[in-house]
Amino acid sequence: MSTKKYNISVEATLEVIGGKWKCVILCHLTHGKKRTSELKRLMPAITQKMLTQQLRELEQDGIIKRIIYNEIPPKVEYELSEYGWSLKSILDSLCAWGENHITKVYGDKSSVLEDNILNKKIDFVPS
Repeated sequence: MSTKKYNISVEATLEVIGGKWKCVILCHLTHGKKRTSELKRLMPAITQKMLTQQLRELEQDGIIKRIIYNEIPPKVEYELSEYGWSLKSILDSLCAWGENHITKVYGDKSSVLEDNILNKKIDFVPS
């Protein structure tokens, strides 16, 4: 088996957290454990199939942990692993940049940004 080669290290990062939904899932999990149904409610545009696929991939990569409770009906929650928590500063920076981008493009961010816990005020000062 040959070893994978990357042109630049950011390719390895994007291989794990790239795509439309993985960072959104991870941002929600920075606010605590979530059940699949909670994540679906927080991300109404994602299909159940895509959510399940993204959660499985993040779990396989060691970014999140799947917790299964021995109850009937079965209860499953997801949380960031210790390794997943190492992405927190990256996720915070992406959110801050996105907020500044929305303000630059749309002016009033409240007209395009949903009102939820992830969109609390972030102080970001470009260097």
